[in-house]
Amino acid sequence: MKILYDLFPVLLFFVAYKVSDIYVATAVAVAASVAQVAWLLLRGRRVDPMLWVSLGIIVLFGGATLLLKDPTFIKWKPTVLYWLFALALAGARLVWRRNLLQSLIGGQVELPPSAWTTLMWSWSGFFAALGVLNLFVAYNYSESTWVNFKVFGVTGLMLVFVLIQGLLLARNLQQKDS
Repeated sequence: MKILYDLFPVLLFFVAYKVSDIYVATAVAVAASVAQVAWLLLRGRRVDPMLWVSLGIIVLFGGATLLLKDPTFIKWKPTVLYWLFALALAGARLVWRRNLLQSLIGGQVELPPSAWTTLMWSWSGFFAALGVLNLFVAYNYSESTWVNFKVFGVTGLMLVFVLIQGLLLARNLQQKDS
């Protein structure tokens, strides 16, 4: 359910794009993201820091797209988000000697320190590469192809990456007793 909830604005963006155009799709994505955070706040739930960052970026880049009538900004939005994630993971490790992935999910699973480090660098590299790939598709293919890539390509790549990570780390994984 969390994955569907996280994909909610992206799926609405895709549907709106197919029904109308990039500007309507962008407005729908911004509205859906705002509604998503508002819904959590109204229900008294905690809003994850990643969701706050994502909201800020969609409002900024989506707003620029709508205000300036230039789809370049919305095409850059995923890259900026992915690169911020990569930078946060790598920066926390290099500057503060902190593994953000371990901080986020370490309470649910136990891994040796070397496995946490490998996992963190893998995710950081994956997000950096995904940002580059997004720009490659945005600038070398049609807008429609980019929209399809954003929805299906990125989702598929993420799923494959998670599965590969799971297989590589399975031998080190130990569930914590609750």
